[in-house]
Amino acid sequence: MSTDTDSAPRTSPRYSAQWFFDLLQPVLRHDLPASLVVFLVALPLSLGIAVASGAPVAAGLVAAVVGGIVGGALGGSVLQVSGPAAGLTVVVASTISQFGWATTCFITVAAGVLQVMFGLSRIARAALGIAPVVVHAMLAGIGITIALQQIHVLLGGSAHSTAWRNVVELPGQLLHSHGPAVLIGVTVIAILLGWRYLPARVRVVPGPLVAVTTATVLSLVLPVDVARIPLNGSLFDDIALPRLPEGNWFAVSVTVLTIALIASVQSLLSAVAVDKMHGGERTDFDRELLGQGAANVLSGLFGGLPVAGVIVRSSANVEAGARSRASAVLHGIWILVFSVALVGLVRQIPTAALAGLLIVIGIQLVKLAHIRLAHRTRDLIIYVVTILAVVFLNLLQGVLIGLALAFGLLLCRVVRAHIVAKPVPDSEFGDSWLVTIEGSCTFLALPKLTSELAKVPEQAVIRLEMSVDFLDHAAYEMIEDWVRRRRNAGGVVEFVELGPVRMAAATAGPPARGHARKAVEEAIGPWRRTAHRVDPVVAGISAYHRGHAHLLRPHLDSLRDQHEADTFFLTCADARIVPNVITNSGPGDLFTVRNVGNLVPVGNSDASVEAALIYALDKLDVRTVVVCGHSACGAMDALHRAVQTGQALGEWLAHARPSLAQFRVGHPVARAAAAAGFDEVDQLAMVNVALQLETLHAHPAVYRGMRERGVAVRGLFFDIATARVIEVTVDGIAQFDDAPSRVAAESV
Repeated sequence: MSTDTDSAPRTSPRYSAQWFFDLLQPVLRHDLPASLVVFLVALPLSLGIAVASGAPVAAGLVAAVVGGIVGGALGGSVLQVSGPAAGLTVVVASTISQFGWATTCFITVAAGVLQVMFGLSRIARAALGIAPVVVHAMLAGIGITIALQQIHVLLGGSAHSTAWRNVVELPGQLLHSHGPAVLIGVTVIAILLGWRYLPARVRVVPGPLVAVTTATVLSLVLPVDVARIPLNGSLFDDIALPRLPEGNWFAVSVTVLTIALIASVQSLLSAVAVDKMHGGERTDFDRELLGQGAANVLSGLFGGLPVAGVIVRSSANVEAGARSRASAVLHGIWILVFSVALVGLVRQIPTAALAGLLIVIGIQLVKLAHIRLAHRTRDLIIYVVTILAVVFLNLLQGVLIGLALAFGLLLCRVVRAHIVAKPVPDSEFGDSWLVTIEGSCTFLALPKLTSELAKVPEQAVIRLEMSVDFLDHAAYEMIEDWVRRRRNAGGVVEFVELGPVRMAAATAGPPARGHARKAVEEAIGPWRRTAHRVDPVVAGISAYHRGHAHLLRPHLDSLRDQHEADTFFLTCADARIVPNVITNSGPGDLFTVRNVGNLVPVGNSDASVEAALIYALDKLDVRTVVVCGHSACGAMDALHRAVQTGQALGEWLAHARPSLAQFRVGHPVARAAAAAGFDEVDQLAMVNVALQLETLHAHPAVYRGMRERGVAVRGLFFDIATARVIEVTVDGIAQFDDAPSRVAAESV
């Protein structure tokens, strides 16, 4: 049986012409132009890094091609661009000098395999645990090393094998400098340094390309003889197969690990930086290591330099408007086309021009922002020592020394306790001393602790404040013994514990680090009923004396002769409402009145609320009058369900019957609360707050305060389930963090 649909074309709409057009449109519009910009930036950098590494010039181009195509296609960062990196120049140059170029290619392949293993083992994020100051110092050390090497090339000579020799031989090289080479190199440096100050429309063209092109043209126009890039034949003529090392496998293994770690860390840090530059897809760090490893395997097999993610190319890619990984792949294709078709142009580039380019790149790796940050965080010693070790020893030793120093400094900061004993001037107790112990109190702090405690006179009245997050048994015993001896001698020692770790728990088990959240929960958390026969009031007062009394003392001392509350706060008697907590206020701020249902009685049946209100307005000069209801209110529930209560409670709840009547006829606040998802009892509680506001507005004392002093009248509703406070007005409700918009009746 046939139908009309049987004769319809069976081509899938997914692979239609429109589908391909929609797929290619963003690539043609955004990624293609961006790839050309990145190509122009990457070309001179790749050549310069190859020359600085002592590798064949073609090795830099091969690494750029493979890094762009393979790293771009397989990596976990959508917009990162990979290629030969300046951060690997020093270690690669040392590797070539020690093992030769063919074995260096093998080491690159092995490093790539190791990176793939890193990616498969899903440990990529562990590399991000390296202290940033060590990474910054490593890059700065590499930059200084590159600059020291290339300044000899710029002066017409050749770089030496060590940084120390480059420094020592520099004066002699200056005396025998080659004028034309210096002119070419200085021209490149001047263009690169001044490029940022040109108009934006000019800076569309990459500065490195302009600098190298200008220097090359200058060397061809002027009658000068300068050394040029030694490139014989085409790119494919210089492709070399890797060769196994002939011996010293331990040194080879260390070099493989060094290149793999540096390339991985640089790629991951670069990916993190790139993620901060755009709002698109985030980096998959494990996939990034897989992509970088695959790129290094192929680069080494084809005779290329080690590959890593490069922030210079990546930032150019983002700024040029790239949207996908197609840009990085296309940039690699452009370098491949250029290397095959236009190899004659490469041979004309003076080595002094690339030296000038590399000197600027090296100097730019030393960032003032990193130095300032290290100074602010007191990590400058780590920064300086790591740089010196990288420059004058080697990269791996420098990083290891930096990490060891960073770990040692971190250990000192973590385990250090701040201990101070000082007299308290003008104390009402006479010779009074304050001893503060903060931080991690361990056996390492005993010398400092002994020294400070020895300052306290024998007859002094002592307040010992402990705010520690770690307390071992040795420190506990010493403090306990000192306090006991003082008290046995008739001295007064007030013991105050503020931190999350308590003396009483020091012998209950092994020492453990406490957390600030625990201390906060102890301060604001409710009592818990347990099977133990402990009076919670007595226990609570003892905890208050140990932990918080001394914090309140100076505030209360200033208020002992005056009472100037800011707010009259009427709320329910429900124990779950803690006015000072939900308003973040302290002693003396709230003049609090509590009753069942937070009611303002009308008439002469109960004058307690009115008396308190008049006292607060006329005597305390309060500036705000607040009525605060709450969710799951027992009074409102009894009113809503018409529960039969005793005579006294029934007469009291009669003051809330107007609220029930307004709720039943659809008060605007009830409709707004219903729209916000509150149940009927909570809706009634909010209506009740609104009616109490109306009663307060009509009260003569409140009206006079509003007119003469600008007294504000505010309604609140505390939602116990979410611990959030909602504003209630006479006709609606509002979230405080959404003000000034309101959920009013007309919007429901």
